Amino acid sequence: MSYSATDHADKNQGLSIILPTFNESGSIKGVITSLLNHTKSHAVELLIVDDDSADGTADIVRTLARQDSRIRIIQRVGRSGLASAIKEGLIAAVHPIAIVMDSDGQHEPSSVQMAFKALSANNDLVVGSRFLDQSEIRGLSSRRTDGSTMANRMARWSLPKSYAHLTDYMSGFIALKVERCLPFIRKVDVNGFKFLYELLAISKGQLSIVEIPLHFQPRLYGSSKLDYAVLWDFVISLIHTSTFRILPRRAISFGLVGASGVVIQLLSTFILMTIGLSFPQSLPLAVITAASSNYLINNILTFGDRRQKGRQLIKGLLKFLLVASLPSLANVGLATGFYNMIQSHAVLAQLAGIIVVYIWNYAASSRFVWNTP
Repeated sequence: MSYSATDHADKNQGLSIILPTFNESGSIKGVITSLLNHTKSHAVELLIVDDDSADGTADIVRTLARQDSRIRIIQRVGRSGLASAIKEGLIAAVHPIAIVMDSDGQHEPSSVQMAFKALSANNDLVVGSRFLDQSEIRGLSSRRTDGSTMANRMARWSLPKSYAHLTDYMSGFIALKVERCLPFIRKVDVNGFKFLYELLAISKGQLSIVEIPLHFQPRLYGSSKLDYAVLWDFVISLIHTSTFRILPRRAISFGLVGASGVVIQLLSTFILMTIGLSFPQSLPLAVITAASSNYLINNILTFGDRRQKGRQLIKGLLKFLLVASLPSLANVGLATGFYNMIQSHAVLAQLAGIIVVYIWNYAASSRFVWNTP
């Protein structure tokens, strides 16, 4: 039987609850059922933003939505990422108050009512914190808890001082007044590490924020999606914010990966010269080795949302080497000329060539290899 959101409450007190999902078929039904039971006193919509899950998550939600009009689904094809899912869900929300929470059962549905009450005061944003005195953590390993504590310290250092009272900048549970926060939400970089961190950085201290304690639970199903790419995104977010967000995030990541390529090129040249090749003979091989390494690392970290696999990985590598061929030739030419005519120093000679080709490689490979604007 269909349920109308106007049956129990005035729409002005309505809640839009955004649940980003990716392969959450084991938990999503239970989370939705529990949330509906805990929000009967409000007009509510549950907006599930699914990244085209392969395990049938969207089909489960669609079946539930046919039975209850409070449930909506946005199934995304060709775009993915937690931050972009949250942003898309918040922009699509129909009610003036929105709550974002995990779909794996780690956030208790009872926290929704607490967040709503806290937001009813003169606050723009409520953050569910795992690290207040009244909080309880049952769903994180000691290693992840320590990692989150360190990340929070670094986040506090990089954000406006008016947010220094917060304890959990990495939280996935937030409640906000949509109209007040929407101008900032629209500017959030969806490639960022955490949506909350990006929102705080963009708002530049203009939001009134309070925290509520969370009782953080073990996942109902599956395992954490935290990986090295996520940690890399956090490093990029810190640098991006600390440098006043002047350079694009991808450019920063591309540059750091390029720095690793410098090390690989220098090391390769050293090894090749050690086994008897001359500098002019060693350099082309070292440049190709470094370029291949840059491609593979960028494919995982810088362009993770457009990661190429299988045959596309090989095609992408060939494209990357083709795109980099002209600047690579320039790299070899400049370095060789520097070595022969200015100073016979292999390291300085290579650095002279590497610096010249960075901008070309970033701009050209972004467009022609990973098809980003």
